[in-house]
Amino acid sequence: MIHFDTSLEILDAVEISAFKTKKCYLMEAGGAILAEDIITDHNSPAFPTSAMDGYAIRHEDITLGRLRISSINPAGSDIQESVVAGCCIKTFTGSLMPVGSDTLIPIENVRVEGEEIVIVEPVPEGFSVRAIGENYAKGECLITKGTKIDFPQIGVMASLNIVSPLVYVKPTVAVLSTGSELLELGETQQRDAQIRSSNNYILESIVTKHGGEAMQLGCIHDDKATITQAVRDAMAKSDIVVTTGGVSVGDFDFVKDVIRELGCEVLFKGVRIKPGQHIMVARKGDKFVVGLPGFAYSSTVTALLYVVPLIKKLQAQPTTLTTVKGVLQEPFVKRAKKAEFTACNAHLEEGVYRVDFQGKKVGSSAILTNMLGEVALLMTTESDTSKSVGESVDLLLL
Repeated sequence: MIHFDTSLEILDAVEISAFKTKKCYLMEAGGAILAEDIITDHNSPAFPTSAMDGYAIRHEDITLGRLRISSINPAGSDIQESVVAGCCIKTFTGSLMPVGSDTLIPIENVRVEGEEIVIVEPVPEGFSVRAIGENYAKGECLITKGTKIDFPQIGVMASLNIVSPLVYVKPTVAVLSTGSELLELGETQQRDAQIRSSNNYILESIVTKHGGEAMQLGCIHDDKATITQAVRDAMAKSDIVVTTGGVSVGDFDFVKDVIRELGCEVLFKGVRIKPGQHIMVARKGDKFVVGLPGFAYSSTVTALLYVVPLIKKLQAQPTTLTTVKGVLQEPFVKRAKKAEFTACNAHLEEGVYRVDFQGKKVGSSAILTNMLGEVALLMTTESDTSKSVGESVDLLLL
């Protein structure tokens, strides 16, 4: 088995030969990853523009104290009249500044007397005038390739009249669980040895949450021929195939053999981590197969560690895990000389994550309920030892 850091390095070093991209209607692009730089083709504003309601003036006339209102300039109009000495033009927010003017004096700073304004409070030259290119300049890169599209990006692209930005296609992730003992949702239990499957449903949720398109294939029996056909079909329809169960060393653990027999290159099989040491990651071209352990907690943790980075990689995103620091509120007992991922509670108080284990059970890697609550994964390395109250720890937030 390899070191945990080595497994991440192997995953990070994988190169994709051809990324899938598509044009996507702007209002359907939310959550997608941009596959092009967004570069402006004009200045915004293209001309000096008023930032307030007021009067466009020549600043040198401000000492006159009183100016004649020669015209009115609503937003959206192309006024032809210029501002001349001793005059002003009433101008509204968003209107182009009339030729000859260099300053906008707000309506709050003047008193209107008939056809004139009396300047009550002067303003500096250029006041409330938006300069050419204040928002952005022609040729400027506003949004870089690789950005996840959210409402600010949609707003900026709309202002640039980008109807269909180029985005990376969300990877299709086929999810199937192996195990003759597994029951689907709604299926009636007929034998005591049967258990309810949760792995395929939590994996579907993880895939959707982290930017993939989940393809739910349900549960299949521990039969090599059945597993072989199911994985082969899944590979034909998806970018990533995720299986649970069948990667350990038991008599009915066929998945690890099937993956090799289907011509996949095994990137690694077995990592010194707890839980999930029998994790297997393989590839065939730009497609990947990830064999996860069968226990619910193990498969959940290893999906976060290995499936989520692959979803990112297929959209040209960094595959590194994002961690934060926390402070222990109770002792932590290190149980194995492996990289451990232990469910904990992480409460953010005054900018510090306070970590405890209240309600978290110690036992096998099947205790999925440990993932409930304000949960995070406390990450320790092979060389770490048990830790005391007040010590700093690394957390993977969920």
